[in-house]
Amino acid sequence: MDLSNLKPAEGSTKDNKRIGRGQGSGRGGTSTRGHKGAKSRSGYKSKRGFEGGQMPLFRRVPKFGFKNINRKEYQGVNVEALQLLADAKKLSVITPEVLIENGLAHKNDMIKILGNGELTAKLEVTAHAFSKSAIQFIEAQGGTTTTI
Repeated sequence: MDLSNLKPAEGSTKDNKRIGRGQGSGRGGTSTRGHKGAKSRSGYKSKRGFEGGQMPLFRRVPKFGFKNINRKEYQGVNVEALQLLADAKKLSVITPEVLIENGLAHKNDMIKILGNGELTAKLEVTAHAFSKSAIQFIEAQGGTTTTI
């Protein structure tokens, strides 16, 4: 056996229907499209969401909610992550640039420091926003918080 004599298993493939090849084929005449109407004609295209004249789903379902265009998305970083970073890299000053270099945020992210976890290091932290608990944790250790 080699690549030149490989073929699909018996009965696993079907031949395509040959449509519009004369009356003798059994699929001539209307070519399986039925009689008259838009669907029987060439160039037929229904519009997206069309359900045959029935009220479409997008009109049956009520509208709700809105998207606030003024929303500010912050990348959250917990004080626990700051502690791990300070221990690993021997840092006392943490800025957005440091967080970006270490993969805790992306370059266009606005960073918010959150108060989840333990903090034992004295840190000078600069970020776009801080939670109240994060400020308490950082200042309890004698550190400072600076909002950009």
